[in-house]
Amino acid sequence: MCGATNAQAVMDQSEREEVPRHRVLFVVESGTDVRLVEGLAEIASLSVLARKIEGGREISQEPSAQISLKVGPGSRARFAEVVFRTLVSKRNEYDACIVQGYGLAALAANCAAKLTRKPTLMLVCSASEEYYRCRIKAADTGSPYRELEYRAMQSLARTNARIAGRYVVLSRHLETLVRSHGARGPIHVIPAYGVDLDVFRPSAVPRPVLKTALRLPATGTLIFSSSRVAPEKDTETLLSAISRLLAANRDVWLLTLTGRHEQFQKLATKFGVAERVIVADAVHPTKSLPAYYQASDLCVQVSRAEGLGFSPLEALACGTPVIATATGGLRETIVDGATGWTHAAGDAEDLATRMGEAIDNPKEAQRRAANGRAMVCREYERKAVFRALAECVDRLVSKPGA
Repeated sequence: MCGATNAQAVMDQSEREEVPRHRVLFVVESGTDVRLVEGLAEIASLSVLARKIEGGREISQEPSAQISLKVGPGSRARFAEVVFRTLVSKRNEYDACIVQGYGLAALAANCAAKLTRKPTLMLVCSASEEYYRCRIKAADTGSPYRELEYRAMQSLARTNARIAGRYVVLSRHLETLVRSHGARGPIHVIPAYGVDLDVFRPSAVPRPVLKTALRLPATGTLIFSSSRVAPEKDTETLLSAISRLLAANRDVWLLTLTGRHEQFQKLATKFGVAERVIVADAVHPTKSLPAYYQASDLCVQVSRAEGLGFSPLEALACGTPVIATATGGLRETIVDGATGWTHAAGDAEDLATRMGEAIDNPKEAQRRAANGRAMVCREYERKAVFRALAECVDRLVSKPGA
């Protein structure tokens, strides 16, 4: 099984061998990060077929790489039809297909692969059914839970596992999940898109100077969180913990760069912390985001479920201490006492306690952050990750039965 468990070993190999650039069609059903698209464009001749996201973006930012992008219908069923027809009619224009997730679009891609005999990989970045189950506890997000939809998701997952079963997953947690669907084929654990260590790195500029440059509060503890208002993100536990810190006379600020400002501010008002919450639009993930990690004193990832979680990895790469929920793929990277602090899911008091410990013990926080950065450099370096993915695609094209 190929993977990215040792970045340096993969990089050493890349210096000895040149992996062919294959023609890859990337099928995106639920939106994707520009870092993934740009990384794929570096290792392949890339075309993207994406479902239209009403009120959102198919790719999080405008890619700087040259790609062919086609946007299909917003309906999942109609998009799946387009995926099937495209893969069959344009079979001579691509060597392999990478399809996002294990939903309806993946089923269409896997069915097309049976006809065309062109290899297809399911790229699993999130635990879709785990995220969906979070809707039961997160009614405030406006995403209702429907048992029939949940059962349909499970059925699609099992069907895809039965008829295809070739996966790339971001974490061991996701590997276990797709195994539970009945997957018997190869499962490659590759944390694409990795972390770009050329931009996510400690700054030589002191934090107070960075805060001033970014127009952030110059005093107190600045806590960064990427948790948007979504069922799988536990915004209420985060804000409740902030409320507890403020009640204990802690001088703390919460910064989040995300959409859905109105919902976040409404929840912040509910918990009486609106004046200490700074909400702004999402910024470019490599051009602007690193500076916010570098300026922050602490990064907190509060989740009900998580496939891997890149925000803590990026924060650690910048030398910023991390606290994360002990759930899903986060348990593989944020190890309490080693690379950060962990807190029990849904426990605001426990989260507040851990944040207090990190604030009160700056030397220990920096020790854990340094350990975390070493882990990121070793296992999640961007170039090594995409090199491993390129090798998987090449193996799939060269030896379809492998």
